[in-house]
Amino acid sequence: MKDNSIDRRTFISRSAAASVGMGLMGTTGILRAGEAPKVAASTGANAKLNVAVIGTNGRGLSHVESLTGIAGVEITHICDVEAGALAKGIKETAKRQSNTPTGVEDIRVLLANKSIDAVTIATPDHWHAPMAIMALAAGKHVYLEKPCSHNFHEGELLKQAVAKSGKVFQMGNQRRTFPNVKDVISQIHGGLIGKAYLGRAWYANSRKPIGIGKVVEVPKTLNYELWQGPAPRRPYKDNLIPYNWHWIWNYGTGEALNNGTHEVDVCRWALGVNFPTRVSSNGGRYQIQNDDWETPDTQIISWDFAEGASMTWEGRSCNMFQTEKLGRGAVICGTEGSVLIDGDNYTVYDKKGKVTKQVKSSFKGADATNTFSASGVDLDRMHVENFVDAILKGTPVNSPIEEGHKSVALLHLGNIAWRVSRELKCDPANGHIIGDSEAKDLSHRKYESGWEPKV
Repeated sequence: MKDNSIDRRTFISRSAAASVGMGLMGTTGILRAGEAPKVAASTGANAKLNVAVIGTNGRGLSHVESLTGIAGVEITHICDVEAGALAKGIKETAKRQSNTPTGVEDIRVLLANKSIDAVTIATPDHWHAPMAIMALAAGKHVYLEKPCSHNFHEGELLKQAVAKSGKVFQMGNQRRTFPNVKDVISQIHGGLIGKAYLGRAWYANSRKPIGIGKVVEVPKTLNYELWQGPAPRRPYKDNLIPYNWHWIWNYGTGEALNNGTHEVDVCRWALGVNFPTRVSSNGGRYQIQNDDWETPDTQIISWDFAEGASMTWEGRSCNMFQTEKLGRGAVICGTEGSVLIDGDNYTVYDKKGKVTKQVKSSFKGADATNTFSASGVDLDRMHVENFVDAILKGTPVNSPIEEGHKSVALLHLGNIAWRVSRELKCDPANGHIIGDSEAKDLSHRKYESGWEPKV
């Protein structure tokens, strides 16, 4: 097999060249490793917020759509390691704003550009926290798609990085900005259903097998060395990119963090709980046993909390049977009733299960009947706009790192419990695992040498 990856010496030399601004702009308008970023004039008091979108083969295109609908924002750069995704991001942005953004392949080149005020990150999970930490260190505000980390320890590092930088950070768990969700959570905290003590969340899909990948030559359009970044090196397989990395532990975090983050965060928020005292997880790869899928396709995670409450999340990646006639959702149970939260809609029930109140959102795509979508563009934009307002106006962000880390940590702990096949005891002060060295080891990860995140 021909090795299309960049060798270490060439890689380091390119990085060094980029860091001192050597090289010339390519005729395509795309910056590659070793080329100097084109620096614009300093941002004045009345200038637009210059934003770079990183990762445009999926959620990043939603970032483009959201940002280009917000006054005072201009997307000046698109960054991606795959040529087709990079071109797509540039094209979609150019449709929606007057200026065409510059394309950049290497994140380090991008972050060296002092004209960029903020970045949004929609890369594979293994890049989330390391890239956010790099961006914060470079003086950029950061909007980071969920999950905010690939492992428990990265979340703690990211908290430190945000505090050290003084920059604005927002995690992309959009329900924190949904108007009806915010309203009903406030009502629950005010006693709407008495004392809330149980949160039950779920997600269902009908994903297909991913097969057994063949080790093949890296496509010429992909910088696989940069795609792997902080992850220990693995040969390129033909079934990994663009999506199946979600189910491989080296890069992804399974369905629990891919989709469970949203409703688990809603449950934790509604119950007013923090880190758990006890975590268990059951399930497996049941749909098919002879493909490369490593994470569970069927999983039930349970948490107990010192605040006197419990939570569960049920994930079924390969079985579309609905719960409460919904592919995804959350129910909050209390001493005086319950609340079903469906996207930005909610229904209140009394103790006997009778409907007492029902609120429907006015926003398109606000319900969870489509299991493949977390929210519609209008609701996405509201969460991104909250991030922009925090930068320009000092408005508090709706999903600060402290809250984002807690919710993501719950699911990391659930995955760890599944991987070691036993219940975990945790410190409710910080979520750290108590007395289980094997499980504790899974709170961290090994990094490719030279790519370790540092704060």
